Formats: sequence, C-alpha cells, structure tokens
Amino acid sequence: MKSKIHEIQNTTNNIMSKKIVLAIIAVITLMACNKEGATDANVHITGNVKGLSQGKLYLQRLQDSVLITLDSININGDSKFESHIKLESPEMLYLILDRGQTKSIDDNLPFFAEPGNIHIETTLKHFFSDAKVTGSKNHDLWVKFDSLNSKFRDQNLAIMAKRLKNELKPNPTTTDSIEKAYKNLLTRKYRYTAHFAVTNGDKEIAPYLALSEIADINTAYLDTIQKSMTPEVAKSKYGKMLNEYIKERKAIEK
Repeated sequence: MKSKIHEIQNTTNNIMSKKIVLAIIAVITLMACNKEGATDANVHITGNVKGLSQGKLYLQRLQDSVLITLDSININGDSKFESHIKLESPEMLYLILDRGQTKSIDDNLPFFAEPGNIHIETTLKHFFSDAKVTGSKNHDLWVKFDSLNSKFRDQNLAIMAKRLKNELKPNPTTTDSIEKAYKNLLTRKYRYTAHFAVTNGDKEIAPYLALSEIADINTAYLDTIQKSMTPEVAKSKYGKMLNEYIKERKAIEK
C-alpha cells in the first residue's frame, strides 16, 4: 500500500513539475514576444482622457473600407493610456472610445500617426472636439487643413438646406442659383485642397488628401500632386495608393 502511495505521489509530483516548467516556459516566451513587439514598434502613443474612469479604447486603422483593431486598452480607474505599434509609414488612425452602457456619437478621434512619440490629450465629455495631438507633423498639417475645410462643409450644409427648401416650392431661378453656388463652392474647395497638397508634397498628408478629399478631381491636378511628392512620400502607403489610383484613372479615361 505504501509503495502505491509513493508511486502516486511521485507521479503527481512529476506532473506538477512538468506543469510548473511549462508555465515558466510560457511566461518566458510571452515576455520575449512582448519584448520583441516593443522593440519592433516604432510609434509610441501616450494619452489621457480626462474624466474617463472606466471603459475601453481601441486603436484602429482603415483597411479595405473596414476598421481593423491594432490595439485595445482597458481603462479602470486611471484615465491615462499607452500603446506601442508599428507603422510602415505615416497613416491616419482612429482612437475609438467604448463608453460601455453610455452611448454617444462623440467617440471617434481620427489622428495622423507617424513614427516617434505621439501624445493625445482629450476629455470624456468632448472626446473629439477637446482633443489635442502632439508629436506628429502630419497631424499638425491635417488640423490646419481641416480648420478651413470645415468652413467649406458649413457652406455646403447651408446650400443643401436651401436646396431642400426649394424642392418644397420649386423655383427654376432659385434652382439655377443654388446649383451655381454649389459648383463654385466645390471648385474653391478642390483648388484649395490641391494647392495644400502640392505645397506639402514632402509630407504623407499630400497623397492622403488627394485620395480622401478630391479623388474625382481632374487628372491633371492629381498629376501635379504626384509630381510634388518627394521620393520618400511616394514610397509611403498613401503615396503608393495615389500612384496606383492615377494609373487606373488614366487607363479608364483613355
């Protein structure tokens, strides 16, 4: 009987020893992977969402018209957050706030990320409008562009309101006036965007604006933006996309 007990104990001890060894190996492997991931990362993002005590943040990128999660961060008591990711070139990313049971349309913060240290300061109450992003030259340019582009959006909304009102009581003269105003606004916006992109051809925001804001502009303008890009920008994600897009447009227009 004693020999059987010793046998069982020895077997149990062997199993426990193996489990402990496997657990240690797993921990070491995980630490090695994390260390490798941290070393591989070239973008260090830190931030603070004042007023947020509990929730979840998602760092996402747009891929094939779908948002893909790069990192998820749990917030539990501390409103500060941190993330390490790798980007092949500067890219527009999205910081998404999951408020849990509380719903809000103000939960999406786009920012132009680039290799280096980026800091994001914002609030729970005004997640988007209170946001201040530092450490990215491309984002600084995007904020500058968007400040005037927002005026174009406001003017466009005003024209749309007039168009809807006119549809209730159609007036040919008013219709012509509205359509003329819309075309003039569109022309001004497109020219401003193209000029901004050409002026900043040494930054990845140039091909990004061409693709996201004025993709249907005359090919000649796209050619000008393409020629203004530096070799480094031309090799970036958006630079390659713009080159391919122009190639496809020209093939269709032949």
